[in-house]
Amino acid sequence: MSYIGNTAGNRFVAPKSATQFSGDGSTTAFTLEHAVGSDEDILVSVDGVIQEPSVAYAVSSGTTLTFTAAPSSNSGNNIFVYYLFRTVGTVSHPSNNALTATSGTFSSNATVGGTFSVTGVHTIGTNAVATSEGGATTTNIVQGLAKTFAVVTNSGGTSTLQDSFNLTSITDGAAGITTFTFANDFSSANYAFSFGLESHAGATLIAAFGESASAAAGSIIGRSAIADGTATDGAHITLSAHGDLA
Repeated sequence: MSYIGNTAGNRFVAPKSATQFSGDGSTTAFTLEHAVGSDEDILVSVDGVIQEPSVAYAVSSGTTLTFTAAPSSNSGNNIFVYYLFRTVGTVSHPSNNALTATSGTFSSNATVGGTFSVTGVHTIGTNAVATSEGGATTTNIVQGLAKTFAVVTNSGGTSTLQDSFNLTSITDGAAGITTFTFANDFSSANYAFSFGLESHAGATLIAAFGESASAAAGSIIGRSAIADGTATDGAHITLSAHGDLA
């Protein structure tokens, strides 16, 4: 009767359970007949003495058995390798099927050809870089980010923090003086900062600046003044700072 498929086998073949080699006193590497996954997957005997895995020998690339010292050149096959476990094959995920997992670790590079989306918190290291707009160089993402910003409004002599990042509080001091306290400190007082402002009650404010002498790792004082140098609160003051956090 006809059938569809490959011709049925007429016998079964069992893989060899052991391999024999002959030492010559100088050769240390031998090729196994079956691939194994670790040093402990084989039992090795030289001149009747069981060898210690990972000490007397090691297996690399699955099939290369390498001895620490070359086995002796006793007559006949004096090296016996017994296969305890074998690497039969590997399983590859189909390239056109979606992969779902709760966690994963990559020991080498990973390339994403489409859109890479992260729904949870994504932590990047200080070595994360982005390619420049022109493509000629890269820039460090972490160092390039603003580490703090603040938007402060003033009405009737009262300063109000409208929006901020990495700030715990502002302290309204004398006229034209505001202290900004960071939530996470900078590594030192050597960070870059800039202030911006809008006029208050029609007055022409010409300057908003930070006191570099008062800059500390955890805070900075901002000042604002009109054209004649009189300290005056601005109606709308902004702060941004760049540098390395502690």
